[in-house]
Parts: sequence; structure tokens; C-alpha cells
Amino acid sequence: MSTATNGDGRLDGAVVAVAGAAGPAGRATLLRLAEAGATVVASDADAARLAEAVDAARYAHGGATVTGDIVDLLDLEATRNWVDRTEKEFGRVDGLVHLVGGWRGSASFAETDLADWELLEKLLIRTVQHTSLAFEAPLQRSGNGRYLLVSAAGASKPTAGNAAYAASKAAAEAWTLALADAFRKAGGESGPQAAAAILVVKALVHDAMRAERPNAKFAGFTDVKDLAEAIVGVWEMPAQEVNGTRQWLTPQP
Repeated sequence: MSTATNGDGRLDGAVVAVAGAAGPAGRATLLRLAEAGATVVASDADAARLAEAVDAARYAHGGATVTGDIVDLLDLEATRNWVDRTEKEFGRVDGLVHLVGGWRGSASFAETDLADWELLEKLLIRTVQHTSLAFEAPLQRSGNGRYLLVSAAGASKPTAGNAAYAASKAAAEAWTLALADAFRKAGGESGPQAAAAILVVKALVHDAMRAERPNAKFAGFTDVKDLAEAIVGVWEMPAQEVNGTRQWLTPQP
């Protein structure tokens, strides 16, 4: 069964997992995927916030199937169990949207705290490693699977105080592009049947941030609703056009 949207923005029949679903970007993504008709399987480490996000998506789109799981993405076996349960329950897995985030920085390069690297390596790299390894085979079986990493423009142009963050994001991008190469090789002459891609933002903004800082410009920031729209839009393009690409949602540095 094809899960391409054919330009109408629909994902009826698709089963999409969202990692790091309880934050503002996760909430917007759950809402947009539910609106598009997808079955949405959300995970996060924060049970209360995840329950709120799942309930909001269900309430906004009556009849939508939106589930929530507390999954330790730092545990590869737990991550594999999550995807196995999902595929067993719903019969397929058509996407993994990686929204697990975190930021640490310093005033200068010399003041970099390597404890920040230790934290960000877990949040921004290890979770990508585990989800990509766990989801590769199910996404191949989907026939039109997508692995989507949300990354930051800073990975391509690190600043002095952002060494740990930028390096973590760059490593996550490289890992995702390696998954894309695996999809390319598996597809052979007929082209990849699944795609791994990177959505690049400068930073994200949402309504609560604007309310807190009404005079701020947030120049170059991507609204979480626009990010969610771009995520759904990736299924409208053929896997071969998406695989191994960076989709820039902010001007390139």
C-alpha cells in the first residue's frame, strides 16, 4: 500500500512514529500528522507532557489514532521493542520523525564544559543511532518509509560557544546520511524505497515564545507549525528525490 500523499497532503493508512513528541515541535507534528490521516505513535521521556500532547492531537482530530509510549531511546533494545510493538499492532511503520532535542552552550570556546558534550552526545547522537538502527528494516518494508532528522544550521557553521551542540548535530546528520546511503544501496537500480533526510532550521519558535517576547523578531526562526507542514510534505516527494538531502527551512549560512 502506498503512503504517498499525491499532493493532497493526506497520509491515510500511514503509521508514523515521533520521537521527542512532548515539546512544542512534537505537539505541532502530532497535530499535523493526525490531521493528515496518519496513525501517530508518539514517544517521549516526560509522561505527563506526552499524555497532554497525545490528548491534544486526539481532541483536535476526532477519530484519529494517536498513541503515546514512554521509551528510553538511550536503550537500543527498548527502542527495537518499541518499533516491533508498533509494527505488530498496526501492521506497518512508514516513518520516524526525530525531534529529540537539547541545547547547552558557553560564553566562549575556552569556557566550553565537556559535561555539555556528554549530555548532548546522548540526546542528539545516541538517540539517532538507536532509532535509525531500529527503524531501518521496517521503513524498508513500508515501501515509502521516511526517517526525518530535525537539525540546526549551526551544524554547518559552528560558533565558538556552541562547539558541543554543533558537533553533536553534525554527527547526527552524518549518521542520518549513512542511513540514506543504506536505503540507496538497498534500492539498487530501481532506486530507494525509503528515504532518510534532514530538515534544517536555525531555531524553532512557537506561539508561547511570541507571547513571552512580543517585541522579538525571531529572524530566520521556523515556526513549529511550518516545520510540521514540511514534515508531512516530505511524503509528497518520491523517495529518490528526498533520500540523502538536507531540506533547508531557513536561509543557508
